[in-house]
Amino acid sequence: MGQGHAHHHHHAGGNERALLGALLLTSTFLVVEVVGGVLAESLALISDAAHMFTDTAALAIALAALRIGRRPADHRRTFGYYRFEILAAALNAVLLFLVAIYILVEAWQRLRQPAEVESALMLWIAVAGLVVNLIGMRLLSGGKENSLNMKGAYLELWSDMLGSLGVIAGALVIRHTGWNWVDSVVAVGIGLWVLPRTWQLLRESLNILLEGVPEGIGVDEVERSLREVPGVQSVHDLHVWSISSGKTSLSVHVVCDDSARDGFELLRSLRELLAQRYDIHHSTVQLERVPCEQAREFHGFGPAGHADAAHAGHSH
Repeated sequence: MGQGHAHHHHHAGGNERALLGALLLTSTFLVVEVVGGVLAESLALISDAAHMFTDTAALAIALAALRIGRRPADHRRTFGYYRFEILAAALNAVLLFLVAIYILVEAWQRLRQPAEVESALMLWIAVAGLVVNLIGMRLLSGGKENSLNMKGAYLELWSDMLGSLGVIAGALVIRHTGWNWVDSVVAVGIGLWVLPRTWQLLRESLNILLEGVPEGIGVDEVERSLREVPGVQSVHDLHVWSISSGKTSLSVHVVCDDSARDGFELLRSLRELLAQRYDIHHSTVQLERVPCEQAREFHGFGPAGHADAAHAGHSH
């Protein structure tokens, strides 16, 4: 038991050092890319810097989630601090939308009146950005298989690497043809590449903040599975939501039939089903002999009467 615990801390410590190293690299280069983009008058570089900003924000969120997530729950925050990650991700998405809109508007104006682009400076900064991305990916590659948090950060750097390749290609075309409008085309391409990912990030964040059903889980299917457990007569007041990414919770009222002699054995079966089939490890199950008021209210069981709750099971 102690060995597994130490192994977990070893992974967490290694992940934290890798994230911190990648964060320092990308945030330093973000400043370089913004300054270089302004000096070279390259919208493609500024657009790639916006993409680099998503990487920096994702790495900062991942690092903060690791550190803040270790704080224990208290009497004021009984679920702990997991929601911090989601609030930060939602803010990140809103900022990115604003930056992407600015880049697209600026690109449209520049296409009508192209600016003189310093292709040599643009090229060297883009190459340096590619190197930074590759180093960051190398740092994070060790932890991406055992942590979704790390995997998300790794994929951010991977997609930004494609942006850097686009800027390098644009700089080479401008250098050899003098077509300054290519800079705006590359900027629009990067902006359009970022927007769908930004929308996905915002949609997932809002779904968690609104306590919506997590992606990949169907409430109807969960209800059917619970009904199929021997001893279950009916199911009502079923709720499935996320505290944070990858941390799903469930609460449900289960009406037992006469075959359910041992309530604790039924609870164990229900919890095992939820954990093994749906990866839900935080569940609250209330067992009843008679449907309670919530069941009558939503399913037309008639006038509200006395609810006989046999057992309430809470699983972590």
